[in-house]
Amino acid sequence: MATARQVLPEGRYGRSADERADRKLKIIGSLLGVGLLALMGWFGLHYVGGSAISGELIKFDVVSGTEAQAHIEVRKDTGTDGVCTLRALDVDHKEVGLKEARFGAGESRIDEVVSVRTTGRATAVELVGCSADAG
Repeated sequence: MATARQVLPEGRYGRSADERADRKLKIIGSLLGVGLLALMGWFGLHYVGGSAISGELIKFDVVSGTEAQAHIEVRKDTGTDGVCTLRALDVDHKEVGLKEARFGAGESRIDEVVSVRTTGRATAVELVGCSADAG
């Protein structure tokens, strides 16, 4: 006589070890995913909202062998003093001029042409960055 294999009733003795491990991995993965999204959101909010002043180089013009002009637009809070750093570069990308342009607390949007004196003929002007003025 052949003996019939006994099959345990499904769900009667709890979950198998594989099912428990799968559930733990799903929970851990979900928590790590939520944590990563929260961290990315915090960094993004800090990056966007953290700067009190921002600037943009609209265009530049090399006036002579010793001067370049940069047209910049600065956006900031009305009550904030600001400073933007401009750098003039020559054909070899060496610095030939540096200028810190300061802006008072009066306006929130400033559109200005700034002259940068140079030690040689500039071929490019770049806006290094803008920040709130410490004094």
